[in-house]
Amino acid sequence: MKQNNLFLRIIKFYVDGFRSMTVGKTLWAVILIKLFIIFVILKLFFFPNFINEHKGNESAAQFVSSKILKPSPNH
Repeated sequence: MKQNNLFLRIIKFYVDGFRSMTVGKTLWAVILIKLFIIFVILKLFFFPNFINEHKGNESAAQFVSSKILKPSPNH
């Protein structure tokens, strides 16, 4: 019972603190928008799924291991 009470007091502390913020809400909105841009927008446009596009008939694990174990033409 005491742990549950402590957990509820911690949650109430953060909820009350967030409720009384003025600038903090704007900052959290900016943080969430930036995270959305980083993880969704950049992933869609700049980081294509290279393995699925180039693996052909072999599995993804076989494709990656063949690329890793194949000697580089530069060396």
